[in-house]
Amino acid sequence: MELDEVVITKAIVERFWEKLTAHLVTDVAIVGGGPSGLVAGHYLAKTGKKVILIERKLSCGGGMWGGGMLFNEIVVQKTALPILEEFGIRYRMFQENYYTADSIEAISCLIAGAVKSGVGIFNCVTAEDVVMRPSRVMGLVLNWSAVEMAHLHVDPLAVRARFVIDATGHETSVVRLVQNKVPGKLKTPSGKIEGEKSMWSDKAETLTLKNTREVFPGLYVAGMAANATFGGPRMGAIFGGMLLSGQKVAKLLSQALTSRSK
Repeated sequence: MELDEVVITKAIVERFWEKLTAHLVTDVAIVGGGPSGLVAGHYLAKTGKKVILIERKLSCGGGMWGGGMLFNEIVVQKTALPILEEFGIRYRMFQENYYTADSIEAISCLIAGAVKSGVGIFNCVTAEDVVMRPSRVMGLVLNWSAVEMAHLHVDPLAVRARFVIDATGHETSVVRLVQNKVPGKLKTPSGKIEGEKSMWSDKAETLTLKNTREVFPGLYVAGMAANATFGGPRMGAIFGGMLLSGQKVAKLLSQALTSRSK
C-alpha cells in the first residue's frame, strides 16, 4: 500500500490533539523535565494522578545528559539506589556510599518510566506565566518555545492544575514569575527567591530534600529549583538528592490531593 503524506500528517495532528486536550485540566503540572521533574511525574502518575510535564527544550533530561563536565557518568549515593532500581537503571559501586551510573542510560530510563506511567510530556513548550486566583496558583500559561525565542507576538494558551511543581533547576523560572507578578510573598525567609549558593555537595544533598516543599499556595519546588529558591548550595554531578526530591514532592502532593478531595 502506498504511503500517503496527508494521512501521516493527519495521524500526528489528531493524536497530538487527543493528548493535549486530555491534559488541559490536571492534578499536577510540572515545569522542567530534568531528573526531579521526571521522578515526581512518574510517582504521581503511578498512583493514578493526572500529570502534565512541560519541557522548554527539544529533549527532557536537564543536566543529567552531560554527567560531570561532559564525562557521561553520574554519582548517586546509597539512599537513592531504590529509585534507580525502580526505573531499571544499572549502577556500580565505586566505594562506600558512592555509586555510578551511565548518564545516558539513567536519563533515558527516567524519561521512559515517566511516559509509561502515564505522564503527558510536552516538549518545546514554555511556561510563560501562571494562572492565578486571589488565594493561589491555579495553572500555567503556555506557548511554544520557538515563539518565545523569536519574540513573536503570539497569544498563549492555558492549562488548569490543582498544583504546580517548579522543577526548572537553577532558573527557578516559575517561582520567579510568581515572585514578580503574583500578589503576596514566597514562603522563604525574605519572601523572595534567596538565590543559589556555591558548591557544597554534602550540604546541598541534604538541603535539596529539606527545601522540597510548598513555596507559595499551589506551587511546590523540587530539585535544584528548591535549593535556589530557599538559598541552598549547588551539588554538582551527584544526583541522589535530585531523585529523592522528585519522590518526596510526589508524596507531598499525593497527600495534598487526597486532603483536598475530602
